[in-house]
Order: sequence, then structure tokens, then C-alpha cells
Amino acid sequence: MRWSQAFIPTIKEAPVDAESSSHKLMLRAGLIRRLSSGLYTYLPLCLRVIRKVEDIIRDEMTRCEAEELLMPILQPEELWEKSGRLNSKELAMLTAEDRTGRQFVLGPTHEEVITDVVGREIRSYRDLPKNFYQIQTKFRDELRPRFGLMRAKEFVMKDGYSFDVDEQSAKKTYMMMEGAYRNIFSRCGLNTQVVEADSGAMGGGMSHEFIALADMGEERIIWCRKCGYSANLETSLRRKVKVSSAENLLDLEIIDTPGMKTIEDLTGFLGVEPSRMVKTLIYESGSEVIAVLVDGDRGVNETKLRKLTGEGELKMADEETIRKVTGSPLGFSGPVGLKGLKIIADEGVIAIANSVTGANEKDKHMKNVNIGRDYSPDIVADIT
Repeated sequence: MRWSQAFIPTIKEAPVDAESSSHKLMLRAGLIRRLSSGLYTYLPLCLRVIRKVEDIIRDEMTRCEAEELLMPILQPEELWEKSGRLNSKELAMLTAEDRTGRQFVLGPTHEEVITDVVGREIRSYRDLPKNFYQIQTKFRDELRPRFGLMRAKEFVMKDGYSFDVDEQSAKKTYMMMEGAYRNIFSRCGLNTQVVEADSGAMGGGMSHEFIALADMGEERIIWCRKCGYSANLETSLRRKVKVSSAENLLDLEIIDTPGMKTIEDLTGFLGVEPSRMVKTLIYESGSEVIAVLVDGDRGVNETKLRKLTGEGELKMADEETIRKVTGSPLGFSGPVGLKGLKIIADEGVIAIANSVTGANEKDKHMKNVNIGRDYSPDIVADIT
């Protein structure tokens, strides 16, 4: 085709709402055009790039003897009710209703569909293993689409699904897929780091993700050059805490702290380092209220906490709930004397002797609070 016939609508300046470099360049080069928030038209040059990436993927999947299929975008809602994921906020599903009133989901992923298909057709373990993949459009009702194609409402995904006889066979397939993905990203010229990840709404005992290292993105990773450990920040393990028994336990003391609601306030007022304090945060997890304890210089990792409690719904309690369960306003919660709610403490808390905590009373804190003597958590786990 001649240049004069090709549709390549380049522009000199990117729109002001273009955030990332990739977004700006794709707009200027005439690869994409925005239809609405999170919705883009792939113009001819962009589609050529997509097709080349698809060719690389198909080549590597063929090497693994994976079979390609294509599943419907529109999925019956009852499939998602059966799996228990219909109301998953993580998947941010778009729904639709046909003229008969039947409810459907615009597929954010296809685990439910492929399981239904295989469940109907596979009759014996002798028919396993089976390995399938597809390249299909997905939909997610993103609250804030951004970074161009990086966070869109409609996008193209390659997803794969294997069915194996036992766990050993499943792990073998898993490692084979990891090798295929390494090859795909390498052939695409991407610098990636494989990290441990949270399996989210999918569940499961093992999950990794390939992170493309970039200045702009949505994930942060931890990577140790010495030991090779790497993980998404959401799932990274904290270093094991050493508990010292050398420090003498002092007598519990209630002190006046007028208006001192934050760690920063207390640091200046008491002259105590944040690492010597214990924060008590009140959460609502499903149908119960829980108290979460972490070191004063750390924050709660809600992904870990959600996984620990087994509840998909997790949110900070409002001030009315905090008053009800602690008897004090926001900013003065503490573990001593808490009744009627579960207490979950981070592993780091057990190493803090003579800590400072809230006293469950307005404008009051406690000094020399010690775990085991003054309170006992129901669960101790890595939640920071």
C-alpha cells in the first residue's frame, strides 16, 4: 500500500490528558484514538503490532502443545453465582440484560466458562492433562481508567487454562508456562522481573507475575540482589523478627495526650520513636469488626489481611463503629481491655517491649504496654 493511501493520522502535540509517555507516543504516531474514558480504537498500525505480538504468543503456546479456542464475551450470570465470584469488586464486572430479562456478564476473565466447558466434556482422568488458551477481548468497569491502554475498560488478553490429574502434574504445567512467558517477553524486547504475587479473586497456593520495569506503572516490587528474593509489595514477606527478652517490663502507665491522635503527634510529644509504638486500627471484615495491631512505623498490608481473614470485603471502620467497640474517638484505640472483637497483631508487634498504645479513652494513651502481660492477640501474622 502507498503512504498516500494509508491511514496514519499523526499529530504534533499529544492531548493534555495523556499521562504516560507510551500514551502520548501512541496518540502522536497515529496508533490509537480515544473513543471514551478507557475505550480506544486500534488504528491500522497498532493492529499490525497487536497481530505480531499474537503471532509470538501462538508460536510459544504451540511449543507447549497448548490448544487455542475462543470463548464468548457474554457470559450467563448464573455461572458466576455458582463460582461465588459474581460480586467480586476486584474483577469490576460490567453486566448486561437481554430482551428476556436474563442477566449476563461481560467477561473480565474466563475461568467460569472454561471450567463449564471442560466439566461437560472431560469424563476420565485418562483424558488429562489438557492445556487451553485464547486471545480475547475483556471488559472491566474501571473506576479511573488511566495511562492509555495500560488501564482501560476494554482490552485484549491472552489467558491460559490447564487441567491436570494431580498437583505434581499441575506444577509441571505451571513451570512450562513460566518458561513460555519468559520467551514471549524476551522476544517482545521487554525487561521483566518475575515476582511472587497475590492470586486475588482467583485463589490458589502459588502465583507469580511478570513485571515490566518502568518509570510509570501500578505495581511496586521488592527485589534482593543478594539472595534473589523478589515479590510484589502486596505479598512480600517481612524479615523475621528477633524477640529480645533482655528488656525489663515496666509498670503500665496511663498518660494525658490532649489532641494527640497520630504517630507524628506522639513522637514529638513523648519523644518516643515510632518503632516503639503500636498502632491499633479498627477494620470491618465481612460481618465482624477486628482490631489490627502494627508497628508505629509501618502500615497495614490490606491484601495480606484480606487473605488472612478469608473475607473479600475489608474496610476501615467509621468513627461511629470505632466509638462503639473501643469507647473512644478515632486516634485513641488500643489493645488493652478490648472486648468482643478479634485482635490480629503483626509479627513485629511481639518484639516491642514497653510500647505506647492508645488507652481507649479520649486524650489518653498508655505507656509500657506489653503483649502477653497486658493483652493477648487472637492471631499473630505478617500483615505489614
